[in-house]
Amino acid sequence: MMRAWLVRGFLRLMGVLPLPANHAIGSLLGSLVAWLPSRARRIGRINIARCLPQLDAAAQRRLLRRSLREAGKTLTEMGIMWFASPRRIQRLVRETRGMALIEAAHASGKGVLFLTPHFGAWEISSLYHATAHPITCLYRPPRLRALEATLCRARSRTGARLVPTTAAGVRALYRALEDGEDAGLLPDQDPGRGGVFAPFFGIPANTMVLVPRLLQRTGATALLAWAERLPWGRGYRLHVEPLPAAVHDPDPVAAATAMNAAIEDLVRRRPEQYQWSYKRFRVRPPGERTPFYAN
Repeated sequence: MMRAWLVRGFLRLMGVLPLPANHAIGSLLGSLVAWLPSRARRIGRINIARCLPQLDAAAQRRLLRRSLREAGKTLTEMGIMWFASPRRIQRLVRETRGMALIEAAHASGKGVLFLTPHFGAWEISSLYHATAHPITCLYRPPRLRALEATLCRARSRTGARLVPTTAAGVRALYRALEDGEDAGLLPDQDPGRGGVFAPFFGIPANTMVLVPRLLQRTGATALLAWAERLPWGRGYRLHVEPLPAAVHDPDPVAAATAMNAAIEDLVRRRPEQYQWSYKRFRVRPPGERTPFYAN
């Protein structure tokens, strides 16, 4: 409980700061992580080296430092994402691109499945979209369970419905899309059991099959939604983009491959804003015995 209280207190403090000050503190924290031995630095270094081998060692180190500074901003801006007023959230979105794709899907009577990778200010996407349309979002309960109620209140305060990554939560996604409403999930999480291996930066990655199953059963439109963090704390630019038709493929490997390729294309555009410190390749294909993140 004490740890949860401290986390909430820190985030509330970060939430009252102007965004430039918030991001300055986040960047400083990320710089410290970049210089000190840490799990985030080690995992990020391995991921960047394996996914972007075309970069020389110096370029990889620069990208790692930049990505950890952005990760620091992800941490501090969580105070704004969780506790700022819906009106302030709206003001922080300086520009939107591709919103006509959402309206076109709704005009045809279809729900929208938003795929939002761990990229940029990913939390703001559902907060913003929920103000316009009903949306059901899948979430993974935090490791610090005392924060779960806070997380759910924070992410649902602009109108989203939060459901956990359980069978009941997945059924709620199906119902929302079948009713012509929207749904959202993070497509670049390791699903554990039940996934398929599909290439991500040329490396087999355990990838969820929930996305094509939702699309095939409901006929929903799949869109890639991501929030670009603007420099110097100026705010955010929200993007909505179409996904390749192959994400609807009944072959789960083909669908997962198309989805990963779309995420990879996004990451290559702004690699510093991707969450490289996540163990995306922790689960390995059968027969591959060497741990990907071995020391």
